[in-house]
Amino acid sequence: MTRIAVQLPQQHTTYPQIRDAVMRVEEMGADVVYNWDHFYPLWDGEGDQDEGKHYECWTMLGAWAEQTERIEFGALVTCNSYRNANLLADMARTVDHISGGRLILGIGSGWFEKDYDEYGYDFGTKVSRLRDLERALPIIEDRLNKLEPRPTRDIPILIGGGGEKITLRLVAQHAHTWHAYGGLETFAHKSKVLDQWCDKIGRDPATILRSIGVKPDGIELADEYVALGAGEITIALPAPFDMSELERWISWRDAA
Repeated sequence: MTRIAVQLPQQHTTYPQIRDAVMRVEEMGADVVYNWDHFYPLWDGEGDQDEGKHYECWTMLGAWAEQTERIEFGALVTCNSYRNANLLADMARTVDHISGGRLILGIGSGWFEKDYDEYGYDFGTKVSRLRDLERALPIIEDRLNKLEPRPTRDIPILIGGGGEKITLRLVAQHAHTWHAYGGLETFAHKSKVLDQWCDKIGRDPATILRSIGVKPDGIELADEYVALGAGEITIALPAPFDMSELERWISWRDAA
């Protein structure tokens, strides 16, 4: 069965509203709920906007671990640049235990320059950030194996992005889940490139869950994405968190 995931951006809202939205997403039967790892808003519904209310990612995930009971959750995606790799592994292990084993460790190389500039991180280049991610992933995996107590399960690593030379290779090497954006043609092409990387390293491509981000009203394309291999469909629901489209997606999943 295709999983339905919901991303609730923690921007232009209050924490009580976010908390209530998470509870509604779980009660309605979604499989996964995500936030994101930014320090400033990305949009306001009328164009780009980087000012306004916003909350930090991982402290919020700790709260979600306590307030939910069934749903899996994580960041879509953690910016590798913002935290020491060993520390991030320990944070993930701790949230995993708080939740009873429901955390997904979403991670990517980062891209939002204002976050870097305002919080004092070196923005570097797209390639340097990807190389940093490449170095961090084995450290994260190693630390997860060294921690006491260990995680309650092998925490699934989700890698977001579609770069064909580095990102998709890292997915093949390290990820349980690949998260992508784009239309049907783009998703099909990137998925084939991922298959090729799996073949090069000797991994069964069927062991990687493929997640695609779609518009909430894009349900007419759902069956086509599934036919191309999507095992998880993610819709973003910004504040004020209208759940009407989610009802349609849940009904579609349950009827499949």
